[in-house]
Amino acid sequence: MFEFSRDLKRLLATDGPRDGLTRGDASLMEMLDLNLLKTEAKAGDIAAGRVSARDPSQRRLDAARVWRELARRTGDAVALRRAAESAEKAAEAFKREGRSRGWAAARCEQAQAAMLGAELFGDDGLNAAAETALHEVRKTAPASVAAALAWAGLARLSARRSLAEADPEASRATAAAFDPPILALESHLRARAIGKGEVAAAICDRAEVLLAAAARLKDASLYEDAIHSLDKLAGRLDPTYEPLSWSRVRELRGAARAAVGELHAQIDDIATGIESMVDALDALGPDHSPLDWARLHHALAIALEALGEATDADRAFGHALGAYDRALWATRTQPALSLRAVLAHNRAGCLARRAERAADPGMLDEAVDELKRELIGLAPGKDPVGWAVAQVNLARLYEARAALPGGRDEERGAAVMALSAALDVFGEHGLRSLSDQAARGLERLTTPTPRAAFG
Repeated sequence: MFEFSRDLKRLLATDGPRDGLTRGDASLMEMLDLNLLKTEAKAGDIAAGRVSARDPSQRRLDAARVWRELARRTGDAVALRRAAESAEKAAEAFKREGRSRGWAAARCEQAQAAMLGAELFGDDGLNAAAETALHEVRKTAPASVAAALAWAGLARLSARRSLAEADPEASRATAAAFDPPILALESHLRARAIGKGEVAAAICDRAEVLLAAAARLKDASLYEDAIHSLDKLAGRLDPTYEPLSWSRVRELRGAARAAVGELHAQIDDIATGIESMVDALDALGPDHSPLDWARLHHALAIALEALGEATDADRAFGHALGAYDRALWATRTQPALSLRAVLAHNRAGCLARRAERAADPGMLDEAVDELKRELIGLAPGKDPVGWAVAQVNLARLYEARAALPGGRDEERGAAVMALSAALDVFGEHGLRSLSDQAARGLERLTTPTPRAAFG
């Protein structure tokens, strides 16, 4: 894999980065490491702005796709903004030229950038804007590649809204809404109008819908449905040519298999899931896609926690904490990412659960001290959201500490204070999901019930 990447770099560099390495071929982007992708994005801007550029509108659209992929891998808001700006300029140019299919493709790219922004930073308003654009695309160019991508995007947005209250059959119906756009994308793939990555992304999105429903409903059959579709997809991907898609499939399949094992207390299934994710790590490094690498370690950490619960092995919890730490390291330069909040929250939960199982208050005391030191280094004025997330995690540890032998009411009071402070910040910044999380914690702490661990 890595020898191939070096050869690719040498071959693509023969003509220099003047017009970009991939020359608009999105299927080549997966093979580019982060440095090459950054070079490609900058070269795309230069090529689009050159007076002698052939079809500058298309060049702007090509550049937008590269900038979006760079944002997807790194969480860089600047890259995402450049993607949106390039797509907007392309759409305006195509409209002036009367090229409806080009306009639809650029408008779809704008929508995909908006959905990525919502995913990375938790801004649901971006999803609403994206939905409007995707409907416009399907109406303007119904038989185009852009329309098929828009159809898949609309299925994804609809699934996010409907899954919260769905039963198993409704969840299957929600996942089935992906099938028509996937078939449309497959037809474009056969015509070589798109690469495997676009099809793989839609199938993985469908699998994620099933996994989310299965986790909420504790339904093993939904996990098995997802695994079946991922197995079929895995046989079509080559880790040399589609390393990111292949790794995502292995990650999702491993997470699903480990979850089935946790549900049925089957250690072999949990171990199989972990093995699948370790295989994915062999094909993916933080220098290729930091966020994909971080998400993979996050999924691995959750599976390792499940192994620790099933085997009563403290070492598994230790490995899980190591996976959380590596994921947090990979996202360290982007503190505003929603993923960082989830990672920090789940890491705190892992610490708390490890201490609870060991009935060792000292473990939690050490974790509380560590988090307090982290809070000292955070400036609420510069990074209020990061400070508030740390407060939520501190509250989680305080409540877990209060639930252990020797716990004190003062610790529950400290948890309430931390959550109240965090809730104020989340409310000011319009972060609904984090606000809901803090509010649930406050409700649990202030309701007269027997002591129970946070979460």
